[in-house]
Amino acid sequence: MKIVNLPDQAIEKLRARAAEACNILKIMSNPDRLILMCMMMEVERSVSELESLTGIKQPTLSQQLGILRFEELVHTRREGKNIYYMLASSTVAELMHTLYQTYCLSNAERIQERNK
Repeated sequence: MKIVNLPDQAIEKLRARAAEACNILKIMSNPDRLILMCMMMEVERSVSELESLTGIKQPTLSQQLGILRFEELVHTRREGKNIYYMLASSTVAELMHTLYQTYCLSNAERIQERNK
């Protein structure tokens, strides 16, 4: 295996990116937040939809959505009395897609996804 020496400037950029990744992973490390983000992978969801889909009760749901919003992993859109949540960036969506493929699909579903 060839060892490549990176210039100090490249190492500093790598450190910054690693710190950013660690921060996102730390925020996502709560099971409720991870499930909520999984529900927002393909489509924006209202609070009532998220509660119904996940079974997470309102006080906990509000708390976890607030953290995701504060940490800028999700964006919101208000329509009348409803608030809709969606993933905030393509980086977060790609990470969620990878986690979904690895942990949420059965083996048969994984094979089917790969063959698309």
